[in-house]
Amino acid sequence: QVQLVESGGRLVQAGGSLRLSCVASGLTFSKTAMAWFRQAPGKEREYVAAISWSGGSSDYADFVKGRFTISRDNAKNTVDLQMNSLKPEDTGLYYCAGKMYYGGTMASSYNYWGQGTQVTVSS
Repeated sequence: QVQLVESGGRLVQAGGSLRLSCVASGLTFSKTAMAWFRQAPGKEREYVAAISWSGGSSDYADFVKGRFTISRDNAKNTVDLQMNSLKPEDTGLYYCAGKMYYGGTMASSYNYWGQGTQVTVSS
């Protein structure tokens, strides 16, 4: 059974940093493209960033470019999201997601999902 478990979310002040982590089990992690999505209250789930199998390719939503960095460690089955210069609008439930092939920003294209970790940025 595939499991994705996120951690690292908490309350942080605007301008601060957080590092989210997701550990995967029950799948061939090194052959799974991974991504982070987020969902704010009353809004749809939105794409944040994605990373390819090897980590050699990554992609970001425009609103996080230059502030967030996605990375992975295939030896540990983990994918991280380093978030810097946080803004109140970054508040939301952050989800780790996975699928076979890298590419695409649609949540519906991802097969595996975690339960999410809450990030709250205060102004």
